[in-house]
Amino acid sequence: MARFHNSAYAWRRPVVALLLTSIFITQLVAAADDGYEREHLAAVARQLDLLDRLAKQSASTAPESRSRYHFDYRRLDADLQRMQSGINDYLTPQRAQPRDPSALLGDYRQDAEQEDDR
Repeated sequence: MARFHNSAYAWRRPVVALLLTSIFITQLVAAADDGYEREHLAAVARQLDLLDRLAKQSASTAPESRSRYHFDYRRLDADLQRMQSGINDYLTPQRAQPRDPSALLGDYRQDAEQEDDR
């Protein structure tokens, strides 16, 4: 049963990796021309929205009995919200240059024992 569950959701990790890769490639290409930059960033924002929906769907279907290590969906959600907020602030600035120096959380693999401490 556990083997079937893992194989049923195995497609999500490559999809997430592909979306993240396309986001970063899009950002590199968009940096070359300011005219296309807004279009590319809007596309990145849409991809982040899709990734956010996939992550929420994965979190809702994640097994209740957790193994020792599991994917930390709350941390991923926080990072996705930060990226979306940064892009939206850039596309519709409220001041000259929005800057937020805090870093992304990263490290989405979490020990189940740490989860109990929260």
